[in-house]
Amino acid sequence: MAKKQFKAESKRLLEMMINSIYTHKEIFLRELISNASDAMDKLYFKSMQENLGITRDDLSINLSFDKDARTITIEDNGIGMDKDELENNLGVIAQSGSFKFKQDNSDADKEEVDVIGQFGVGFYSAFMVAKKVEMLTKKYGEEQAYLWSSEGVDGYTITDAEKEKNGSVITLFLKDNTEDEDYGEYLAEYKLKSLVKRYSDYIRYPIKMPVTHRKPKEGKEGEYDETTEIETLNSMVPIWKKSKQELTDEQYNEYYKEKFLDYMDPLIHIHSKTEGTATYNALLFIPKKAPFNFYTKEYEKGLQLYSSGVLIMDKCADLLPDYFSFVRGLVDSEDLSLNISREMLQHDRQLKLIEKSLERTIKNELKKMLNNDREKYEEFWKNFGLQIKYGLYGGYGMQKEFLQDLLLFTSSAEKKLTTLEEYVTRMKEGQDAIYFACGESVAKLDTLPQTEMLKEKGYEILYLTDNIDEFIIKMLVDYDGKEFKSIQSSDADFESEDEKKEKKEKTEQNKDLLGEIKKSLEGKVADVRISAKLRSHPVCLTSDGEVSLEMEKVLGAMPGNEMKPKADRVLEINADHPIFAKLQFLFDNDKEKLAAYADILYDQALLIEGLEIEDPVEYCNKVCALMV
Repeated sequence: MAKKQFKAESKRLLEMMINSIYTHKEIFLRELISNASDAMDKLYFKSMQENLGITRDDLSINLSFDKDARTITIEDNGIGMDKDELENNLGVIAQSGSFKFKQDNSDADKEEVDVIGQFGVGFYSAFMVAKKVEMLTKKYGEEQAYLWSSEGVDGYTITDAEKEKNGSVITLFLKDNTEDEDYGEYLAEYKLKSLVKRYSDYIRYPIKMPVTHRKPKEGKEGEYDETTEIETLNSMVPIWKKSKQELTDEQYNEYYKEKFLDYMDPLIHIHSKTEGTATYNALLFIPKKAPFNFYTKEYEKGLQLYSSGVLIMDKCADLLPDYFSFVRGLVDSEDLSLNISREMLQHDRQLKLIEKSLERTIKNELKKMLNNDREKYEEFWKNFGLQIKYGLYGGYGMQKEFLQDLLLFTSSAEKKLTTLEEYVTRMKEGQDAIYFACGESVAKLDTLPQTEMLKEKGYEILYLTDNIDEFIIKMLVDYDGKEFKSIQSSDADFESEDEKKEKKEKTEQNKDLLGEIKKSLEGKVADVRISAKLRSHPVCLTSDGEVSLEMEKVLGAMPGNEMKPKADRVLEINADHPIFAKLQFLFDNDKEKLAAYADILYDQALLIEGLEIEDPVEYCNKVCALMV
């Protein structure tokens, strides 16, 4: 019979589909199994419409291979095709019978017409691995069967054939191996099983294949008996399509560990089904521990994406915002717009709707955990809290309203983690600000000179120990109408009116002394001031302006930029401390020694703040000189 030419625009389209559209050759099996599933869906739908008595249990896909002949066979007992359908569906590239079927039955129940293929190109992925493809098919209710055969771009033939039952048998004649490609790898039992498990595990019909088992012969060491049994390779019913009532925590945990290769149970699972503008099933997990590479560039975020149970993408990054990148799991949607190869998503409105819906779901589950299982939430925060903070800071604080109630900081009260909401509810009467301090550790922050007065007044202080913390506070500005104030800032205002008045008087009385100290510390501090914040300590270091001492440390540690921003340092002195009387005496009697005292006090203030002193040897020499 004369060979027919494809009716597509040109042979170049088929060449492009075979060589360029698909990222991985192995997905040919996914595409052919999906087509077989569609054929059985169509027959099942016809049976329901015409009372043919065919149930889903009557339908299956059979997979086999022949190493000697180098063939792979995919057989189904679906609706099959007649000659015209072979011409229209396989003779015209990119025309899908499934798509037309779905259009023709748009009013039917979604579950009944949930066919997968919609573009009519998946069948041709077979040519990525096969030099020749045959399809023996017989349409349900017809007498005549047909054999469609093609060796690729050269065209195809359709001949009359014999076939007892309806359905289709696709035979792939694999290409010869080359230096770059081992096509023979697909002629291995384990390879076909793994591909079915990876891509088609949740096809609703059983995918069966002869599987060989070896057992040692009794009494004959090194000899084995081989038996071959037909086994179902796929699990068929996805766990996420089962109701929550059917599943136990153990089943969720085992699924997570098996699918995502974690040896630990997840911290929580989130199982949701959403219908409406965004229709999808989702099964999400929050790991108990962060992966070893989580905070590195090598970590790849994303959820598995399924379309009607068929794996489309292993990591779809577009379904998760960066601040929830620790979430693992999957989404199964029937409504996503996929491109021609099904491997890439079109960035359309539906995808964005799913992402936003997932975002709300994850946030709500975290908030629920925070309210109902504090211990578990604090375990989560220990592992992934930093990512939430980065998310709040990123995008110039666009997500601050969304994320701020998930934040935890250590409080000076009992050194326990607290939310901003909890802090505000415990604020003292008359307190109008949320006080915080930034530094290396809670232990060091708790000994800062500035904390004494606040503790004395019964005010809580948030101790911020991550490098990003102060930048977050800058983004937040306030919480529940309460402004954030750093106790390490020179304008931190927590003195009483009487204390402020007294400070003003002492400043006026000692302005010449303060000027002399500032002169001796020229280039090191922007100002020297009397402080009303201090109790037992003689001095502390604060800053003026937007760049704090902690910011200076963080930005200074970053590589690259040579122009490191500097804080305007302010040396604050406790006028009620005995050392102040000594300074007054030296101002009147020994200005050279006063300068030495000023240097020592400044260096002490630096050490208290966790900053390096410029010359440790000189500092030690000055201290020793005072001791003799």
